Amino acid sequence: MSFWRPATSGIEVFVRATPKGGRDAIDGPVVLSDGREVLKVRVRAAPEDGAATAAVGKVLAQAAGVPPSRVTLVAGATARLKTFHIEGDSAQLGMALAAANASPAGRKSPKTR
Repeated sequence: MSFWRPATSGIEVFVRATPKGGRDAIDGPVVLSDGREVLKVRVRAAPEDGAATAAVGKVLAQAAGVPPSRVTLVAGATARLKTFHIEGDSAQLGMALAAANASPAGRKSPKTR
């Protein structure tokens, strides 16, 4: 199982959002207790009036290499677990997200204390 799957005219990405996370970044894929894999994304925005959801969409757009207008929320407007649709070629988008997770620019290591 992966944190994304091919969909009509693009891919669906399953995200666990962390609002007020101190920075806008992808922390990488994680497996939830029910076995689903999601992409952890943290944003600086607070979860007020959809600001955090919009910020997550922008982070995904940057990682996928597409304009933010091609990223739409499918499910989870008020939840931490969200599903986004990214419009484009599914193979290219999947590779772009995988590359963003592997590169230091797309994924920053958590600080050790």
